[in-house]
Amino acid sequence: MTLAGPGVVMALLVFAATPAAAQAKIDTAVLGHLGDIIRWSGVVTSVGVLAAAWTILQLMGRFTQVFSVQLSTWRLTLQKVNTVGQFLVYVIATVLVVMLSFRIDETVLALIGGTIAVSVGFAMKDLVASFIAGIIIMLDRPFQVGDRVNFGGEYGDIVKIGLRSVRLQTLDDNTVTIPNSKFLSDMTSSGNYGALDMQVVIDIHIDQYEKIDEARGILDEAALSSRYIYLAKPVVVLVTQWIAGPLSGVRLRLKAYVLDTRFEKAFETDVTLRTLRAFSAAGIRPPAVRGLMAFAEAPPAD
Repeated sequence: MTLAGPGVVMALLVFAATPAAAQAKIDTAVLGHLGDIIRWSGVVTSVGVLAAAWTILQLMGRFTQVFSVQLSTWRLTLQKVNTVGQFLVYVIATVLVVMLSFRIDETVLALIGGTIAVSVGFAMKDLVASFIAGIIIMLDRPFQVGDRVNFGGEYGDIVKIGLRSVRLQTLDDNTVTIPNSKFLSDMTSSGNYGALDMQVVIDIHIDQYEKIDEARGILDEAALSSRYIYLAKPVVVLVTQWIAGPLSGVRLRLKAYVLDTRFEKAFETDVTLRTLRAFSAAGIRPPAVRGLMAFAEAPPAD
């Protein structure tokens, strides 16, 4: 077996050390370049800017929550102002952090531009799409904060329009988060569109042989005397006949406006309960009762 000479050993050592040295030089150059770009004193200031932005957002949210309860007529306006204010805080804080933390020159602009291009093309495309959709929602306004909407099978109040998503509070007190981009392609139904009042539709069914005019008057009076009714807009009771197999009946459809969207279900419950009580006192029966009674009173077959 032949042992390698000193010259061979030195050559191997130089060969093995060369990539590590080159890598160390590259790393040192990169770190030095980053040190030239980053303004370290500004990074500390940026932390303060982020803390101040977070504090402002918390105060705005708390202010809106408290005064929306105390000033119910201004609730929607306060929520809209809060949404616009949040957008401004996000944008201003982002610009300040970038300006304070980096020395902006052609190299930095090229780096930022390349990063944004890659982000939009790959990992950030959904987030950027939602962000742009949020701006479009603010400008086009298919709905507003405080509106009661129906979207994708979910029904409730819009409580926040953010940079990435919209938060909807359902009537079951569930918070649903929906990406902004979804609203650009799907249909949204708004019940009040920026107003406090909203139309509520209530259906009551009776037998077609009952006193229809009296029943219509009872339903109309129940709506007009409700403490949740908004009397500045009309109250209408529509009458329609329906037939379903052996049963037939009349549908009384009430269309009235509630003072505040928050009282929608309370208004519906109040009107329905008082109407059914009045129907019971007047002997007005629903179609199912009439059908069952006719079946029960039929003579037995021979």
